[in-house]
Amino acid sequence: MEGIYFDHAATTPVDARVLEKMLPYFTENFGNANSQHGYGRRAVTAVDAARDTIARQIHAKPSEIYFTSGGTESDNWAIRGAAHALRGKGRHLVVSAIEHPAMLATAKELAKEGFDVTFAPVDEYGTVDLEKLKASVREDTIFIGVMTANNEVGTIQPIAELSAFARSRGIVFFTDAVQAAGSLAINVNDPAVDMLAISSHKFYGPKGVGVLYIRSGLKMGKLITGGHQERSMRGGTTNVAGVVGMAEALKLAQQDMRERAEYVSGLRDRFIRRVLHEIPYVRLNGHPSNRLPGNANFSFRYIEGESLLFSLDLAGIAVSSGSACSSGSLEPSHVLLAMGLKEGEAHGSIRFSFGKDNTVEQVDFAVDRLKEIVVKLRALSPLFPKDCKNEVMEKE
Repeated sequence: MEGIYFDHAATTPVDARVLEKMLPYFTENFGNANSQHGYGRRAVTAVDAARDTIARQIHAKPSEIYFTSGGTESDNWAIRGAAHALRGKGRHLVVSAIEHPAMLATAKELAKEGFDVTFAPVDEYGTVDLEKLKASVREDTIFIGVMTANNEVGTIQPIAELSAFARSRGIVFFTDAVQAAGSLAINVNDPAVDMLAISSHKFYGPKGVGVLYIRSGLKMGKLITGGHQERSMRGGTTNVAGVVGMAEALKLAQQDMRERAEYVSGLRDRFIRRVLHEIPYVRLNGHPSNRLPGNANFSFRYIEGESLLFSLDLAGIAVSSGSACSSGSLEPSHVLLAMGLKEGEAHGSIRFSFGKDNTVEQVDFAVDRLKEIVVKLRALSPLFPKDCKNEVMEKE
C-alpha cells in the first residue's frame, strides 16, 4: 500500500477546489491589496470578499476578522495584545496547562514583564477543571485563555461554561479554535467569546494564513506596526491568495462538516477499537467520547514514541508524537504530563489523526503494521519485562 497520511492535526493537503480559487491571485490578479490602481483594487476586492465569507462562517462581523500568518501568531497576538492593552486594570492572566506552545511560551514571556500567570489544571482526560479555574480568578484577572479542543489528545473543552464565567466577571475570554475549526461548528456568539483563533491549513486550506477574531469594542494592543493593513492593527502585505483560499476552505468545511465528521470518526473508532483489543499495554489518551472526530492518541508502554514514529514512517505511515510545533523537543508532552501521565508513558505516546481522504483499508493496514512494529520494539527494549505476555491488559 502506498504512503498513508495519519497526521492531519499537523496539517492537511490543500483541497483541489481551494487551489482552483487561489491560482488567479498568483498570476493575473497578483496586485498588492494596498495599491491604488486596478490591480490593487481587484486584490482588495478579493480580500474583502474573503473577510465577509469567513465572518459569515463563524457568525462574526467582517470588521472583527483580522488576518494573520496562522495559529501561532494569532495566539501570540491574543494574549499579548490583551495583556498590554488592559494592564492598567490588572496583571493576572489565566491559561490552561494544556494550551498550544504558542500560548504557553507567550504567557511565560509576559510573566517576565511583570504579569502574574496561573496555569489552570486539567483532569485525567485533559478537560479543564472548571471549579479550580474559577477559584484561581482574582480581582486583577484580565484574561482567560482555553483552547476549544486540544491539539494532542483531541479533548473538547467546556467553552460555553468557561466563556459564561469570564463574561460574568468582566474578564476577556480567548479560545484557540485552530484544531476545532473545520471539525466543529464555530459561532463566536454561542458561546460568546471575545477572541478566537483559526488557521487555514488545518481544514484543507493553504499554510501561512490564519485569523484572529476580535469582538468589536474590545481594547487590544497592535501586533505589528509600520503598516496600515488590518485597520492598522497588523502591518504587512496581505497574503491575497492565502486569504482567498482560507475563505473557500472554511466555507467547504462548514458545508461538508456533518458528513465528514461522521466518516472520519468512524475511521477513528475502528482504529481505536482494534488497537485497544489487539495490542497489549496501550492507553488511549484524552476523553473517550468528547473528542475531535479525527484524533486518536495512545501511549504504548515500554516503547519510546520517537522509535515507534520512525518505524511507522519506514512502513509508509505518517503520524506524530505530539504537537507539530513542539515535536522536535526531547521533552515529554506537557499535555500528557498535565493529565497525570508519568514521563515514561508520555514519552511513549503517538498521535494518529485522520482525514477525509483516508480509508478503512488504510486503517486496517496501519493497525496490522503497528502490531508488528510494537512487538519488535518491545523485544529490543530493556524496559519490557521478559515475563510479560503478549496479551491485551484489562482497562485501567
